[in-house]
Amino acid sequence: MKGMKGFALALAILLVGSVIPLGLAESNNTTGSYTGVLDNSTREMVIAGQLIDQLQRLSRFAEDKIEPIKDRLPENSTVLTHYELAEDYREKAVSEYEASNYYSSILDSLTAMHHYKVALSALKEGREKAQDVRERIKLEIERLSEYFRFVEKTIRLAENQGIDVSNLTALYNETKDAYKVVLDDLKAGDYEKARADYEVAKEKKALLDRELRKVREELAYANADKIVKDFLIKGEKGMEIAQKAIEVGGENGYNVTELRERLNAFSEVYSQVKALADEGKWEDALTVMKDNRETIIEFHRAVEFVLRKVRERELDEKLKDVRAFLMEMNGRIQKDAKALRELKSRGVDTTRAEIQLKVAIQELRIGVELLKAKKPLQAKAHFAIALEVLHRVDEFILAHS
Repeated sequence: MKGMKGFALALAILLVGSVIPLGLAESNNTTGSYTGVLDNSTREMVIAGQLIDQLQRLSRFAEDKIEPIKDRLPENSTVLTHYELAEDYREKAVSEYEASNYYSSILDSLTAMHHYKVALSALKEGREKAQDVRERIKLEIERLSEYFRFVEKTIRLAENQGIDVSNLTALYNETKDAYKVVLDDLKAGDYEKARADYEVAKEKKALLDRELRKVREELAYANADKIVKDFLIKGEKGMEIAQKAIEVGGENGYNVTELRERLNAFSEVYSQVKALADEGKWEDALTVMKDNRETIIEFHRAVEFVLRKVRERELDEKLKDVRAFLMEMNGRIQKDAKALRELKSRGVDTTRAEIQLKVAIQELRIGVELLKAKKPLQAKAHFAIALEVLHRVDEFILAHS
């Protein structure tokens, strides 16, 4: 038993510092000066007393951290379970010390400290997870601002077409309010409530999504003639690009089988839509487009791939003379900026095109900086983005001129 007590005392001396948070281990540590000259019973009393002192400080530290949120923690949470165990062992250790049962007091003090440490570690980990959840929720809500603007625009367009938007408007307001509640929870620091309210908000958004799709479909059929005409114009241009790519690719020994298959599938859909459009059956033509959505998407993806490769080759040629390329791009940017100002003065909404132009300018600047840093491959990637975005701006200007 004496050997066991000696081991416990040595363990106590070693563990006092290791189980206590660094900020709490600042009391006068005189154990070393006593242990060499005092007998075992006196040593037990001194160590037990120091442990009780440290334990009381640790208890106050844990209380400050845990008590304010105690009511919000689940009953079986790690934090609460170990905190309550720590409190029980602390009270037991104090009672044992007061009864001069120093050996038992030392053991129970160490046990209490262990449980405090587990509780505080779990609390820290939980807060870090809560922080991650909070940031993820905030980021998602920020992204929703664009979505809400899209819903607002749809409501305005549908109202102008005489479409009933009462359900859409109600769900929009409910969803927006639900996400506002989540933000208020986060500002108040009530992360558990924020998480629960976030689930409610997501359910509201799911209902809003369904109603939005319904109204968008009604809106599409109300504007079937415009949508079909736009499809026919873009489709004809796409087929020309694909056909030329097949001819050039075949001459150069490339495998163009997949592109030809997609062109043939799209051509059949295009012919059906055009035949119905020629008869003025716009809604029927739109239904054909809707039923063959995947075929249309796959074809336009293939055309975009061809155009991207063409632009890559175009960029390679232009970058043989970087100075001339930058002068050309600068000229195009100034020309497009002027064209957008003119369109805006005529009442055309140029917001998206203006943003794209700013992106092109930014990508061009990044590319120049990377060239200066002798990173040509990275610079080329940014120049490619600038060229691609500028093509989109040019298409917008051409479509509205």
